[in-house]
Amino acid sequence: MGRSRRTLPEELLLLALDPTTGTTAQPQSLDLGLAGAQLVELALAGRIAPDGDRIAVVAPRPTGDPTLDCALELLRRRGAPVRAVNWIGGPRLGLRQTYLSHLERCGMVHAVAGQMCGVLPTTRYQATDTAISREIRSRLDSAIRTGVPPDPRTAALAALAHAVGLGKHLYPGNEGRSSRSRLRDLIRHDPMGGLVAHAVMDVQNGVAAQPRRNPAPAGRPATAGVRSAPEPARGVPMQPRRGSMARAVVH
Repeated sequence: MGRSRRTLPEELLLLALDPTTGTTAQPQSLDLGLAGAQLVELALAGRIAPDGDRIAVVAPRPTGDPTLDCALELLRRRGAPVRAVNWIGGPRLGLRQTYLSHLERCGMVHAVAGQMCGVLPTTRYQATDTAISREIRSRLDSAIRTGVPPDPRTAALAALAHAVGLGKHLYPGNEGRSSRSRLRDLIRHDPMGGLVAHAVMDVQNGVAAQPRRNPAPAGRPATAGVRSAPEPARGVPMQPRRGSMARAVVH
């Protein structure tokens, strides 16, 4: 995999980054979304494939992206296909900070040191090239506005954005209601993106222990309605640095 193309986790993180505050929207669910975005990116690279509600490794060779390759190796070590909801619900400590640091090394964002309450050191991140964020956003806007089925990458990005609750961040207020609805509907245009997005929402709703859908009772047709993402939480204050060597995790 070449590095000329931004990965889905990077694009999802750039979408969530608030250009005014330098913080990320939906910090808790975003961590789940980044883990899910890694799965979709690996599927687009031909390394994994859906197997029902599970994920199977079909080509374990490295992609060239260290963070993705770490996830691929962990999946390979499982041996058998893994339920997407169990994978996404597993511990993902530091994943968001890993991608923020990567974007900083690539020059897409820069860290801005600050203080919380005038005392505690914090770090915010500002995009250095807003054209990149605008290009990512324009792909979503175009798919929403035109109704033309998007490419698999954009469809998966839309599904993940909906799943982590970015709809009200990207399309706020009553005037954005129809756009949020169409963003949700884009989930159906990419099977892998849809599987992962539903798994992200299942983890947030606390149903990781059960299969995602129960069979329909006899005589009653099964429905495949698209669920809504949990209501976005209010902004969470940034955490201070822990110890002199640690960077603050951005929220």
